[in-house]
Amino acid sequence: MSVSPSDSLSPVRKEEDLSARLLASPLADLRRGPVKTLQVNIGKRCNLACHHCHVESGPLRTERLSDAGCERILELLSLNPEVEVLDLTGGAPELHEGFRDLVRGARSLGRRVIDRCNLTVLFEPGQEDTAEFLAECQVEVVASLPCYTPENVEDQRGRNVFDRSIKALQELNALGYGKGQDEHILNLVYNPGGAFLPPNQSDLEGEFRASLGQEHGIVFDRLLTLTNMPIKRFAHSLTRDGEYDEYMSLLVNHFNPDTLPDLMCRSLVSVDHRGRLFDCDFNQACDMPVPGAAQDIWQIDDLGQLEGNSISVASHCFGCTAGSGSSCGGALS
Repeated sequence: MSVSPSDSLSPVRKEEDLSARLLASPLADLRRGPVKTLQVNIGKRCNLACHHCHVESGPLRTERLSDAGCERILELLSLNPEVEVLDLTGGAPELHEGFRDLVRGARSLGRRVIDRCNLTVLFEPGQEDTAEFLAECQVEVVASLPCYTPENVEDQRGRNVFDRSIKALQELNALGYGKGQDEHILNLVYNPGGAFLPPNQSDLEGEFRASLGQEHGIVFDRLLTLTNMPIKRFAHSLTRDGEYDEYMSLLVNHFNPDTLPDLMCRSLVSVDHRGRLFDCDFNQACDMPVPGAAQDIWQIDDLGQLEGNSISVASHCFGCTAGSGSSCGGALS
């Protein structure tokens, strides 16, 4: 399940070389379009501590969006009817005390709601009825499952994660998820287990369907492939293993301009647990706020004011534009 470069790549060995390539690329002049998705990282607490986690979530993290922040998110949705989606992430967003109120509030406003679920959280204390809640509210579940084999999943995410993930998927299937119904969408997320690009999304989806269906009776709607971003925990492991330069060369030399029109930063605003605004979840992890005067959810009422603004870019942006591209919605081309 790995993809390695087969062509000869010119290496990126100096930060100034990488910066020069970034400035010379079309990434340097990215501009925002209309905001369609409000993605909110409502807290960093998680029952897992995955090796690839770019926000470095874990069981000991306590950062969370305040009650006032949760109320303001719903107010912004009400003030901005053109925003179609509330995308809730974390950490494990379900562990936030205000998660269900955010879901109910957004659904009452007629918005599509996405829960980025690690699956195993459904078996945490107090979460026994979370799957039923998601189904009742017709929340779209985007579930992390980096492979269809136990070894690869647990290498990334920890012991016993695979079996619990399979059990959670079976529970969601029993509630109607993954069966082609718009009200119960279940998408799976794959990210590579190492310093390589994801395989072809369509081909890999077929492998997932065959394996999960035959061995566990699991069905799902789509598979989304994500590229590992060279930031935070993954960047630390790349540096430790002496692979950082090689991986950056891989990303830079597989730059694909066809991905640019559909980059998520052009239609998404990311909000962190303090209410600050970012162009994407990765920029949030790197503490790169949106350009402009409005820096948090309390300083702006009309999100349409962000349209046309420049987008903050850095070397990790080559990750979203390499090969078939990468976004929170999967491959781009």
